[in-house]
Amino acid sequence: MNFMAPKNAPEHVHRSPPVARHPGARESLSGNKAAALEIGRTRLLVAGVVFALAFTAIGGRLIDLSLSNGAAPRLAQSQASPHPFTGRADILDRNGVILAANVPTASLYAEPRLIRDPGQVAAALEKILPTVTRAGIQAKLASGRSFVWIKRNLTPREHHEINRLGIPGLNFRREVQRVYPNGNLAAHVIGFTNVDTEGLAGIERSFNDVLKDSAAPVRLSLDVRVQHILTQELAATMKEFDAIAATGVVLDVRSGETLAMSSLPDFDPGRAGTASSNARFNRASLGLYEMGSVFKIFTTAQTLDSGTVTLNDGYDTRKPIRVGRFAITDFKPKNRWLSVPEIFIYSSNIGAALMARDAGTTAQKAFLSELGLTRAPGIELSEVSPPLLPSPWRDINTLTISYGHGIAVSPIQVASAVGAVVNGGEMIPTTLLKRGAGDPVSGRRVISESTSRTMRDLMRLVVRQGTGRKAAAENFLVGGKTGTSDKLVNGRYARNKRLASFVGAFPMNDPRYVILIMVDEPKGTKKTYNYATGGWVAAPAVRNVVERIAPILGVMPAAEGFETESSEHLLIKTKASAQQAKAQRIAAN
Repeated sequence: MNFMAPKNAPEHVHRSPPVARHPGARESLSGNKAAALEIGRTRLLVAGVVFALAFTAIGGRLIDLSLSNGAAPRLAQSQASPHPFTGRADILDRNGVILAANVPTASLYAEPRLIRDPGQVAAALEKILPTVTRAGIQAKLASGRSFVWIKRNLTPREHHEINRLGIPGLNFRREVQRVYPNGNLAAHVIGFTNVDTEGLAGIERSFNDVLKDSAAPVRLSLDVRVQHILTQELAATMKEFDAIAATGVVLDVRSGETLAMSSLPDFDPGRAGTASSNARFNRASLGLYEMGSVFKIFTTAQTLDSGTVTLNDGYDTRKPIRVGRFAITDFKPKNRWLSVPEIFIYSSNIGAALMARDAGTTAQKAFLSELGLTRAPGIELSEVSPPLLPSPWRDINTLTISYGHGIAVSPIQVASAVGAVVNGGEMIPTTLLKRGAGDPVSGRRVISESTSRTMRDLMRLVVRQGTGRKAAAENFLVGGKTGTSDKLVNGRYARNKRLASFVGAFPMNDPRYVILIMVDEPKGTKKTYNYATGGWVAAPAVRNVVERIAPILGVMPAAEGFETESSEHLLIKTKASAQQAKAQRIAAN
């Protein structure tokens, strides 16, 4: 092949000499091109096969998912936890709302031997960490030790700012922090942990080993919606009556599940170390109180069920009962003979004491024991107290216990016992854990079904005509009993310090829920004519709770005209019977 220079090329341009080629060069070049083309075709073929297989696999998977209608993703979702297991399981409410969970955090530590200027480093950290002091940090950094904690569980901002300093000798360790998304809500039930996420109180303590060893969450019986409403109403009542504390419970009387348990003042379990002992005290399960006339529910149920009295019986309540230097009187005396229903409806201490005297001390002790009122509650908390009982249990104690004095119990015990009285007569263990739909609920019979029906009528009359009229909820059948008791201060009853309570159940035609509210040291207002009794203070709070939670819990309003007149007829009938009983007793004497 000849290479010809352009015609206009300058004469001095150097021309390369012709290249000598081997005779077989042309054939060799053709063979190389053919080989390269063959290799290219092979590579393209392999790549095409690989892509075809990949798309075939993806297409097959899509077809499989379409035919299975998405069953596999749903299964994966149902088995997945809200977040990866971080060493301690979640605590949930009955509807799956997270009450307590672990989240990853960073903790700051230092190697003091690598810190050149402890004062300068301490000054820089003090600007970022508001909860530590410069002097405290500097003392740690100047200690010469190989390891010291500066602060555990940093916020993301703190972590970022310290990391930006780039100070040698400051390092981070990945840890977890227990968080409580709902703040103070249900703090006494949930409890709290220490910095190493070891349970110290509440469910966190009771189920510490379970929470540590299993990724499965612990599901409580609480309903955060009901819990919020109960706590809100307690706080409003405390504010209105300038009270020092309050507590409340909402129970399902059929299953024994606790839907809400609140104690005020409360605290943030995420900062439990800064809370006072008063705020951390669980008044619902750990507090012991003389509950006052609420106990007349048990006195009346016991004497009716045993046959000691009937609804046709009555007692002379005109004169106080004197025992030594003490006298049992009525708060608002009727000064006449009262039938057994009237004694309950108008809350006569004299009448209740006479009924208990006729039943006897042994029978009273046995019945209260059947209701779980003579031992510590069996609820799943370590913060429980055994009741304060008289020892010895004398006749005078029998009289005063009939109307709630001389015995101190926790509110959760009272709510549970009232549940047994209204649910048909079965004592069902109270729990803070959610029961499954198919879980058997075994109860122990404490009164007959007929006695339970009678007690429901009587409790309904208390709200319709008696001391609990302010608990009447619009469109919902509420029944209950008021309670007011003077507090013991230094061994003596203080007339200006009292407990006001109301325990109610609804709907009374087929009871499902019991609500107990107790207010500590309420003060009367102009609106209440300076009264601070259970009927004026606690009954309205129960009414508000019923009206707010009933729609949430699916309780339908009573149809117009649904209210039966059996309770009204009962009262009319027994008034006449009381007069007859009066005449018979007078004749007998």
